Amino acid sequence: MATNFFDAAESAGRTSPRFDRPLHPAGRWAFLAIIIGAVVYAATSIFVDTRHVGETLQVGVFLFLGLALLIALGFEFVNGFHDTANAVATVIYTNSMSPSVAVIWSGVFNFLGVIVSSGAVAYSIITLLPVELILHIGSAAGYAMIFALLFAAVLWNLATWFVGLPNSSSHALIGSILGVGFANQLLSAGKGGTSGVDWGQAEKVLSSLLFSPLMGFIGAMVLLWVMKLLIRKPELYREPDGNKAPPRGIRALLIATCTAVSFAHGGNDGQKGMGLIMLILIGCAPTAYALNRTMPESATPAFVQSTNRAAAIFEAHGGTPMPVNQARTVLSGALQDKKANNPAVYGAIDTVSRDIAARISGYGALSKVPAAVTPNLRNDMYLVLDTSRMVSGAKEAGARFSKAELDALKAYQTHLQDGTRYIPFWVKAIVAIALGLGTMVGWKRIVVTVGERIGKVHMTYGMGASAEIVAAGTILLAEVYGMPVSTTHILTSGVAGSAVANGAGLQRRTITHMVAAWLLTLPAAMLLSGGLYWLLLTGIRLAG
Repeated sequence: MATNFFDAAESAGRTSPRFDRPLHPAGRWAFLAIIIGAVVYAATSIFVDTRHVGETLQVGVFLFLGLALLIALGFEFVNGFHDTANAVATVIYTNSMSPSVAVIWSGVFNFLGVIVSSGAVAYSIITLLPVELILHIGSAAGYAMIFALLFAAVLWNLATWFVGLPNSSSHALIGSILGVGFANQLLSAGKGGTSGVDWGQAEKVLSSLLFSPLMGFIGAMVLLWVMKLLIRKPELYREPDGNKAPPRGIRALLIATCTAVSFAHGGNDGQKGMGLIMLILIGCAPTAYALNRTMPESATPAFVQSTNRAAAIFEAHGGTPMPVNQARTVLSGALQDKKANNPAVYGAIDTVSRDIAARISGYGALSKVPAAVTPNLRNDMYLVLDTSRMVSGAKEAGARFSKAELDALKAYQTHLQDGTRYIPFWVKAIVAIALGLGTMVGWKRIVVTVGERIGKVHMTYGMGASAEIVAAGTILLAEVYGMPVSTTHILTSGVAGSAVANGAGLQRRTITHMVAAWLLTLPAAMLLSGGLYWLLLTGIRLAG
């Protein structure tokens, strides 16, 4: 039987929860039934969506789509048992919940977190990908990108889980995305910025991943110090008495914090799988998923009015109309060079925006856009959205445009985003199921590490509560701002911070291995995904 690299002797003498209770046979059947139901639901939804818009998928494309979706859902499943173990460790090691009840409870609230999520995090992840691949997601390079980054993220997650290391699924996925982007840039010499990673967006994402663990460590440490000053109950700050449950109020607090972390984890991490699934759907079935066909026809006049208003603003600031094909070339060049504040780009945005307004007005609604022009219209909307954001987000934007004009441009960008960046409910549902079920499998290795091998003493009630309160607050705040963060890093840092505040000290070996894994994840995932991308793309080209 495989074991992880931590010495069991380090936790000798502690009272550990029982993890050996077998799952009831009815639970196994229910688990299998849910998986089969989710697969059938996804297949039926795709069939209905494509048939509704008159798009017929060939058998090969449908099978390819099914395989890609299974791999994407596999990432979320692994994410579930890898990351959510952090949320349940505190309630298990403080005897607030039995292990079996805790993982089911956490799974349910992960599910709910995914269902009510906004989708903002999903698209902040996607914006890390090369623009060239996003615009041509249905190409050989687009498919190679999706499979490479998914396989790399899953492989690294499984490797760290196997040795019981609380590693970040977010870091693994983002590292995989960066690796694909970097490899694509190397393989596309001369194409410039659109073929590689958007390093400006990458800096924002990596900053949130860097600072959130520090917030977890410092926040939990300070919170526990404050608790000790204000709540003078010694039982909060010492090891639980054997397998005895904590007092009712403390138990309620610990369960509430576990619930909040699970819900926040679902809302943030679940969106990463959603974004990848939308890329897969757009590549395989663009007519059904490239545009938000759920937007009501009544929204069309406001969309057209907002588009024309933005076009007029760019024209007023020196934009000169030009042929549409030329305008698209100018916008692609602006994204490539990261320079959009000049009359030529203003004229291109003006031209393409008016063309978008005319076409959507002519069709009557996004839901009525013909299959043949759907990918082209989506790409136009995507180009205008990103270049106009570069213009309005520039430091000198306030000097070039009035507040009313900037507000109008922001409203226009919101309409473009609503038209191209949406997530069908069934996608949320199957990701929620995958993440929720994942919490119920394979969680023991990570739970033991978090519960026994970070601090030098057994986790106390105060340590568990402070770590999870800070973790839940940090993750929920990140979701509000659409920033991806790592549940693993925040919560394990919180456990470490609370251990320091409780005077417990830290197990140097565990912390060293955890930090090493955190530092290695990005480069390791980048190498894996970049290498896989090159192999897959080479194979596809040779086969073609």
